Amino acid sequence: MADQQPSAPACPTAGIRHINRDHTRRYVKVGNHLAQHRELSLMAIGLAVHIQSLPSGASVTIKSLAGRFPEGEVRIAAAMRELEHHGYLRRRRERAASGRVVAFTESYNNPPALWAEARTAREAASPEPAAARPQEAAPGECPPCTRRRTAA
Repeated sequence: MADQQPSAPACPTAGIRHINRDHTRRYVKVGNHLAQHRELSLMAIGLAVHIQSLPSGASVTIKSLAGRFPEGEVRIAAAMRELEHHGYLRRRRERAASGRVVAFTESYNNPPALWAEARTAREAASPEPAAARPQEAAPGECPPCTRRRTAA
């Protein structure tokens, strides 16, 4: 039997091709759970990446971020609420020893790992066997890797 000879060369596959070079300085690592999150807006994902790239102590108030980016305070505030809801940010206020109220923002680069740690700690503290306990999700838990995709 003779070898088959296609009349045209095979078409390359469509889609993205990554041309990557390793960064050696001034970079941030971002997990796919954030970069490909199905429930976060692109604005929230971009804001999370920016916040994660900042050094500790940098200002991440709505006003300071609005001064840095063309999006206004309303859009930035909405994106920050999304990030809080999904566990990537936590904003809180504390009273300093001087009596002054100070605002803090905590950025979490891997909330799914934190949820797993919290779940493990709850299971270890609970006297019931794991099979007898109802499965509960941590607040805001919905990492895309655990959700089943439905066929369209």
